[in-house]
Amino acid sequence: MNILSQLNSPFIYLVCGVIVLFVALLCVVFAVRAYRAGKAIGMDVTKMKRTIVASATFAVLPSVGILLGVIALSGSLGTPWPWLRLSVIGALHYETQVAEAAAEAIGLGGLSASQMTAKAFTTIALLMSVCIMWGMVFSLFTCKRYTSRLNSPSPKKKKEGKGVSLAGFGDQAMTAMFIGLVSAYLGSYIGTLVSGNGLFQFSGSFLPLAVALVGAAAMGVFIWIRNRWNALWVDSFSIAGSMLIAMTAAIFLGRLA
Repeated sequence: MNILSQLNSPFIYLVCGVIVLFVALLCVVFAVRAYRAGKAIGMDVTKMKRTIVASATFAVLPSVGILLGVIALSGSLGTPWPWLRLSVIGALHYETQVAEAAAEAIGLGGLSASQMTAKAFTTIALLMSVCIMWGMVFSLFTCKRYTSRLNSPSPKKKKEGKGVSLAGFGDQAMTAMFIGLVSAYLGSYIGTLVSGNGLFQFSGSFLPLAVALVGAAAMGVFIWIRNRWNALWVDSFSIAGSMLIAMTAAIFLGRLA
Protein backbone atom coordinates (compact mmCIF):
# COMPACT_ATOMS: atom_id res chain seq x y z
CA MET A 1 0.00 0.00 0.00
CA ASN A 2 1.52 3.36 -1.04
CA ILE A 3 1.48 6.48 1.10
CA LEU A 4 -1.52 8.11 -0.61
CA SER A 5 -3.59 4.99 -0.11
CA GLN A 6 -2.77 5.13 3.59
CA LEU A 7 -3.56 8.84 3.81
CA ASN A 8 -6.90 8.24 2.08
CA SER A 9 -7.77 5.15 4.13
CA PRO A 10 -11.21 4.79 5.78
CA PHE A 11 -9.62 5.12 9.23
CA ILE A 12 -8.13 8.53 8.41
CA TYR A 13 -11.46 9.62 6.94
CA LEU A 14 -13.19 8.47 10.14
CA VAL A 15 -10.82 10.36 12.45
CA CYS A 16 -10.96 13.59 10.43
CA GLY A 17 -14.70 13.24 9.79
CA VAL A 18 -15.52 12.97 13.49
CA ILE A 19 -13.59 16.18 14.23
CA VAL A 20 -15.21 18.07 11.35
CA LEU A 21 -18.66 16.85 12.41
CA PHE A 22 -18.05 17.96 16.00
CA VAL A 23 -17.03 21.46 14.88
CA ALA A 24 -20.02 21.63 12.51
CA LEU A 25 -22.37 20.73 15.36
CA LEU A 26 -20.80 23.46 17.51
CA CYS A 27 -21.48 25.97 14.72
CA VAL A 28 -25.13 24.90 14.62
CA VAL A 29 -25.41 25.18 18.41
CA PHE A 30 -23.94 28.69 18.46
CA ALA A 31 -26.12 29.76 15.52
CA VAL A 32 -29.28 28.58 17.28
CA ARG A 33 -28.26 30.23 20.54
CA ALA A 34 -27.43 33.49 18.76
CA TYR A 35 -30.83 33.44 17.02
CA ARG A 36 -32.63 32.86 20.30
CA ALA A 37 -30.58 35.59 22.00
CA GLY A 38 -31.51 37.99 19.19
CA LYS A 39 -35.20 37.29 19.72
CA ALA A 40 -34.78 37.66 23.47
CA ILE A 41 -33.38 41.20 23.17
CA GLY A 42 -36.06 42.22 20.71
CA MET A 43 -34.28 42.10 17.36
CA ASP A 44 -36.43 42.05 14.22
CA VAL A 45 -36.94 38.39 13.30
CA THR A 46 -37.40 39.24 9.63
CA LYS A 47 -34.07 41.06 9.52
CA MET A 48 -32.34 38.19 11.29
CA LYS A 49 -33.68 35.70 8.75
CA ARG A 50 -32.55 37.94 5.88
CA THR A 51 -29.10 38.17 7.46
CA ILE A 52 -28.91 34.38 7.74
CA VAL A 53 -29.89 33.89 4.10
CA ALA A 54 -27.49 36.61 2.91
CA SER A 55 -24.61 35.17 4.95
CA ALA A 56 -25.22 31.66 3.64
CA THR A 57 -25.41 32.96 0.07
CA PHE A 58 -22.24 35.03 0.27
CA ALA A 59 -20.35 32.13 1.89
CA VAL A 60 -20.75 29.92 -1.18
CA LEU A 61 -18.25 31.52 -3.56
CA PRO A 62 -15.52 32.21 -0.98
CA SER A 63 -15.73 28.54 -0.02
CA VAL A 64 -14.75 27.67 -3.59
CA GLY A 65 -11.26 28.94 -2.78
CA ILE A 66 -11.13 26.59 0.21
CA LEU A 67 -12.24 23.70 -1.98
CA LEU A 68 -9.47 24.53 -4.44
CA GLY A 69 -6.99 24.41 -1.58
CA VAL A 70 -8.23 20.97 -0.52
CA ILE A 71 -7.91 19.73 -4.09
CA ALA A 72 -4.42 21.22 -4.47
CA LEU A 73 -3.13 19.63 -1.25
CA SER A 74 -4.93 16.29 -1.64
CA GLY A 75 -2.59 15.23 -4.43
CA SER A 76 0.32 14.94 -2.00
CA LEU A 77 -1.23 14.90 1.50
CA GLY A 78 -4.37 12.88 0.81
CA THR A 79 -7.91 14.25 1.04
CA PRO A 80 -8.86 13.84 4.75
CA TRP A 81 -6.03 15.91 6.24
CA PRO A 82 -6.42 19.03 4.02
CA TRP A 83 -10.20 18.69 4.42
CA LEU A 84 -9.80 18.71 8.21
CA ARG A 85 -7.32 21.58 8.24
CA LEU A 86 -9.30 23.87 5.95
CA SER A 87 -12.65 23.01 7.54
CA VAL A 88 -11.73 23.68 11.16
CA ILE A 89 -9.00 26.23 11.76
CA GLY A 90 -6.71 26.44 8.77
CA ALA A 91 -6.50 29.27 6.26
CA LEU A 92 -5.85 28.66 2.58
CA HIS A 93 -2.80 30.90 2.30
CA TYR A 94 -1.34 29.48 5.51
CA GLU A 95 -1.82 25.77 4.85
CA THR A 96 -0.38 25.75 1.36
CA GLN A 97 2.62 27.90 2.24
CA VAL A 98 3.55 26.04 5.42
CA ALA A 99 3.11 22.64 3.79
CA GLU A 100 5.34 23.72 0.90
CA ALA A 101 7.95 25.22 3.21
CA ALA A 102 7.98 22.10 5.41
CA ALA A 103 8.34 19.83 2.39
CA GLU A 104 11.32 21.84 1.12
CA ALA A 105 12.89 21.92 4.59
CA ILE A 106 12.94 18.12 4.86
CA GLY A 107 14.44 17.76 1.40
CA LEU A 108 11.42 16.88 -0.74
CA GLY A 109 11.92 19.85 -3.02
CA GLY A 110 8.22 20.68 -2.74
CA LEU A 111 4.94 18.86 -2.27
CA SER A 112 5.08 15.77 -4.43
CA ALA A 113 3.12 12.53 -4.12
CA SER A 114 5.97 10.57 -5.66
CA GLN A 115 8.40 11.73 -2.95
CA MET A 116 6.01 11.71 0.00
CA THR A 117 6.75 9.29 2.83
CA ALA A 118 5.07 8.57 6.15
CA LYS A 119 7.87 10.38 7.98
CA ALA A 120 7.61 13.40 5.68
CA PHE A 121 3.82 13.58 6.06
CA THR A 122 4.12 13.38 9.85
CA THR A 123 6.60 16.26 9.87
CA ILE A 124 4.48 18.39 7.54
CA ALA A 125 1.26 17.71 9.46
CA LEU A 126 2.92 18.43 12.80
CA LEU A 127 4.38 21.71 11.58
CA MET A 128 1.05 22.79 10.07
CA SER A 129 -0.65 22.12 13.41
CA VAL A 130 1.91 23.56 15.81
CA CYS A 131 2.38 26.82 13.92
CA ILE A 132 -1.32 27.72 13.89
CA MET A 133 -2.36 26.63 17.38
CA TRP A 134 -0.99 29.68 19.17
CA GLY A 135 -3.85 31.92 18.16
CA MET A 136 -6.22 29.73 20.17
CA VAL A 137 -3.80 29.42 23.08
CA PHE A 138 -3.11 33.16 23.37
CA SER A 139 -6.81 33.97 22.98
CA LEU A 140 -7.52 32.12 26.23
CA PHE A 141 -5.30 34.54 28.14
CA THR A 142 -5.35 37.80 26.18
CA CYS A 143 -8.56 38.02 24.15
CA LYS A 144 -10.75 39.42 26.94
CA ARG A 145 -8.25 42.11 27.86
CA TYR A 146 -7.56 42.95 24.21
CA THR A 147 -11.27 43.24 23.43
CA SER A 148 -11.82 45.60 26.34
CA ARG A 149 -8.99 47.82 25.09
CA LEU A 150 -10.38 48.04 21.57
CA ASN A 151 -13.05 50.48 22.64
CA SER A 152 -11.20 52.20 25.48
CA PRO A 153 -9.40 55.49 24.69
CA SER A 154 -5.77 56.02 25.67
CA PRO A 155 -4.97 58.53 28.50
CA LYS A 156 -3.72 61.08 25.96
CA LYS A 157 -6.83 60.77 23.82
CA LYS A 158 -9.02 60.96 26.93
CA LYS A 159 -7.62 64.44 27.65
CA GLU A 160 -8.37 65.46 24.09
CA GLY A 161 -11.84 64.00 24.29
CA LYS A 162 -11.06 61.44 21.60
CA GLY A 163 -10.84 57.67 21.52
CA VAL A 164 -8.27 55.47 19.91
CA SER A 165 -8.77 51.87 18.85
CA LEU A 166 -6.23 49.08 18.59
CA ALA A 167 -8.13 47.65 15.64
CA GLY A 168 -6.37 50.04 13.26
CA PHE A 169 -2.96 48.89 14.44
CA GLY A 170 -4.03 45.25 14.08
CA ASP A 171 -5.07 45.81 10.47
CA GLN A 172 -1.80 47.56 9.68
CA ALA A 173 0.24 44.80 11.36
CA MET A 174 -1.55 42.09 9.38
CA THR A 175 -1.06 44.02 6.15
CA ALA A 176 2.64 44.50 6.86
CA MET A 177 3.03 40.81 7.68
CA PHE A 178 1.45 39.66 4.43
CA ILE A 179 3.43 42.17 2.38
CA GLY A 180 6.61 40.76 3.92
CA LEU A 181 5.44 37.21 3.30
CA VAL A 182 4.57 37.86 -0.34
CA SER A 183 7.82 39.75 -0.85
CA ALA A 184 9.82 36.80 0.50
CA TYR A 185 8.17 34.36 -1.90
CA LEU A 186 8.39 36.67 -4.90
CA GLY A 187 11.98 37.52 -4.01
CA SER A 188 12.96 33.85 -4.05
CA TYR A 189 11.45 33.38 -7.51
CA ILE A 190 13.04 36.56 -8.83
CA GLY A 191 16.41 35.51 -7.42
CA THR A 192 16.14 32.11 -9.07
CA LEU A 193 15.00 33.68 -12.31
CA VAL A 194 17.93 36.05 -12.70
CA SER A 195 20.60 33.70 -11.35
CA GLY A 196 22.58 31.21 -13.38
CA ASN A 197 22.61 32.34 -17.01
CA GLY A 198 20.87 35.56 -16.07
CA LEU A 199 18.33 35.13 -18.85
CA PHE A 200 14.56 35.43 -18.41
CA GLN A 201 12.90 32.19 -19.41
CA PHE A 202 9.21 31.46 -19.68
CA SER A 203 9.45 28.52 -17.33
CA GLY A 204 10.59 27.65 -13.84
CA SER A 205 10.36 30.82 -11.76
CA PHE A 206 8.83 33.05 -14.42
CA LEU A 207 5.51 31.17 -14.47
CA PRO A 208 4.78 31.72 -10.74
CA LEU A 209 5.65 35.39 -11.13
CA ALA A 210 3.36 35.76 -14.15
CA VAL A 211 0.53 34.04 -12.29
CA ALA A 212 1.11 36.28 -9.26
CA LEU A 213 0.84 39.36 -11.48
CA VAL A 214 -2.42 38.10 -12.97
CA GLY A 215 -3.81 37.42 -9.50
CA ALA A 216 -2.72 40.86 -8.28
CA ALA A 217 -4.33 42.51 -11.32
CA ALA A 218 -7.57 40.60 -10.71
CA MET A 219 -7.60 41.68 -7.07
CA GLY A 220 -6.97 45.26 -8.17
CA VAL A 221 -10.02 45.11 -10.41
CA PHE A 222 -12.14 43.78 -7.55
CA ILE A 223 -10.91 46.56 -5.26
CA TRP A 224 -11.65 49.16 -7.95
CA ILE A 225 -15.20 47.84 -8.36
CA ARG A 226 -15.67 47.84 -4.62
CA ASN A 227 -14.49 51.45 -4.20
CA ARG A 228 -16.02 52.78 -7.42
CA TRP A 229 -19.57 51.65 -6.68
CA ASN A 230 -19.24 51.08 -2.92
CA ALA A 231 -19.99 47.42 -3.57
CA LEU A 232 -19.16 45.98 -0.17
CA TRP A 233 -20.36 42.54 -1.22
CA VAL A 234 -17.33 42.25 -3.52
CA ASP A 235 -15.14 41.68 -0.45
CA SER A 236 -16.73 38.26 -0.01
CA PHE A 237 -15.77 37.17 -3.53
CA SER A 238 -12.50 38.97 -4.26
CA ILE A 239 -10.08 36.36 -2.86
CA ALA A 240 -11.83 33.35 -4.40
CA GLY A 241 -12.33 35.20 -7.70
CA SER A 242 -8.68 36.25 -7.88
CA MET A 243 -7.59 32.69 -7.17
CA LEU A 244 -9.79 31.26 -9.90
CA ILE A 245 -8.55 33.83 -12.41
CA ALA A 246 -4.90 33.22 -11.43
CA MET A 247 -5.30 29.43 -11.64
CA THR A 248 -6.92 29.74 -15.05
CA ALA A 249 -4.01 31.91 -16.16
CA ALA A 250 -1.58 29.32 -14.82
CA ILE A 251 -3.17 26.66 -17.04
CA PHE A 252 -2.92 28.76 -20.18
CA LEU A 253 0.54 30.14 -19.42
CA GLY A 254 1.77 26.68 -18.50
CA ARG A 255 0.86 25.42 -21.96
CA LEU A 256 2.99 28.16 -23.49
CA ALA A 257 6.01 27.32 -21.34
